[in-house]
Amino acid sequence: MARLVGTISRGIRAPIIREGDDLVSIVVSSLLDASKDPEWGFHFRDRDIVCLTEAIVARCQGNYATVADIAADVKKKTGGKTVGVVFPILSRNRFAVCLKGIARGVKKIVLQLSYPADEVGNQLIDLAEVEEKGLDPFKDVLSLEQYRSLFGERVHRFTGVDYVSYYQELIKECGAEVEVIFANDPREILKHTDVVIASDIHTAPRTKRLLKQAGAKVVLGLDEILNAPVNGSGFNESFGLLGSNKATEFKVKLFPRDAQGLVDEIQARLLKETGKNIEVLIYGDGGFKDPVGGIWEFADPVVAPFYTKGLEGTPNELKIKYLADNDFKDLNGEELISAIKGKISEKESNLVGKMASEGTTPRRLTDLIGSLCDLTSGSGDKGTPIVFIQGYFDNYTAQ
Repeated sequence: MARLVGTISRGIRAPIIREGDDLVSIVVSSLLDASKDPEWGFHFRDRDIVCLTEAIVARCQGNYATVADIAADVKKKTGGKTVGVVFPILSRNRFAVCLKGIARGVKKIVLQLSYPADEVGNQLIDLAEVEEKGLDPFKDVLSLEQYRSLFGERVHRFTGVDYVSYYQELIKECGAEVEVIFANDPREILKHTDVVIASDIHTAPRTKRLLKQAGAKVVLGLDEILNAPVNGSGFNESFGLLGSNKATEFKVKLFPRDAQGLVDEIQARLLKETGKNIEVLIYGDGGFKDPVGGIWEFADPVVAPFYTKGLEGTPNELKIKYLADNDFKDLNGEELISAIKGKISEKESNLVGKMASEGTTPRRLTDLIGSLCDLTSGSGDKGTPIVFIQGYFDNYTAQ
């Protein structure tokens, strides 16, 4: 009988991971045990993929930092006086604890918020309302008083939080003065201070470039805070505070570091235990956008910080519906199936620019696979920080 199943993504339940745990053994044993489950079991195959959420890797590494650690680094690198904080995302989980650390390290924060939404789509206000008020978000700058006069008190549609008030009060509680402005040109902050922390994630290179060109004295990105240990703290030499998550009210879990050896060791152990060459990937946020809230769920600096070599590259796929509607439009039934399978078997190794591949997702494999994993594991109480994917590299010709 012809094979009737394609890609399968399974969440694998695992023990609660603590600092110092043997993550290689936990991942391998969790997979082996799951494969023997009498109802949900499976067989291992070459080019299967096992994926680990970044959270369990960083937790196992003990890669944490406190508000005091952040404050010390900020004070050292900025001088600790008036600092601009530009374009932070609106998030209690992702940025609030970082903001506490920044506030404790300076005397005053000038907080510049983008509007109508932050970088990842969290709305302060609706764009239609901005336009109704006759504002040009590319040019117009609002003070806090002007913002409140025009739009009043606004809460996030999903979290119910007024992030303007929340961030404002948080800064005050940490002992710093605060001034809030709303503008989408990062250079606006230079009217208030020439020491700036660019707090955006994926647009930070542009933000920092514009600020430096405009004469800012000190420009830091979040990737430059805690990019080295402070008083024995955790750190990330590549990403700093980018990718951090709230652990407690006064501690963040940083993005994992130095984990290439981990994925390579898991791959080697699985080869020994199963006889199969299985790829391994560590994933964070997937790169996808919520269709209702308009939020781009991508607060990590990258989708997949570490992975084995077999996951490099992009898909090289033909569009079956294109072939059916064009090349083989006069065929039906088994004759059509046979023709399409033959076309797939003979496809070129690089289909970039070919009409028959038009519409296939032009993204890196690691971004696609990481997004699939993030959707599979979720971020709540599923208890599946390991995701096992089979059939991802197969196509319609696989038996």
